[in-house]
Amino acid sequence: MARPGPELLDPARYRHRVDVTSRFADLDPNDHINNVAIAAMLEDARVRFSYATGMRADRTPGGRRFMVAAIEIHYLAQAHFPDPLVCLAAPVATGRTSWTLQQLLMQHDQAVASAQSVLVSIIDDRPAPLGPDMLAALDAWALL
Repeated sequence: MARPGPELLDPARYRHRVDVTSRFADLDPNDHINNVAIAAMLEDARVRFSYATGMRADRTPGGRRFMVAAIEIHYLAQAHFPDPLVCLAAPVATGRTSWTLQQLLMQHDQAVASAQSVLVSIIDDRPAPLGPDMLAALDAWALL
């Protein structure tokens, strides 16, 4: 896997920001935040992005949900407790039934992780097209 390009490592290009608190429980024996904890931070920030943009699941019968079809995480530097982090997010691609979210996890102005997730729109357990309103919502948060 190739390291993310410089255009994806520039925090100024992201419109969405979530502050992340590091926890003592996130530490591993090497005294840095464990990769599994970083993956959980990215997951939480991804869901918060979905809530902020209106791309959240409709849990009623026959409602639209978004399923993670793929995720790729690059661990770029060590992160440390008790220092806070920030997770930046922006859609970078849309398809007929899916969209791709790019995330950048930062600590002290240094990128510690980058992730890209593909989310598929599902209705009744089948891929469903993204509507014009969804595409417009994603476009409003796109990478600058």
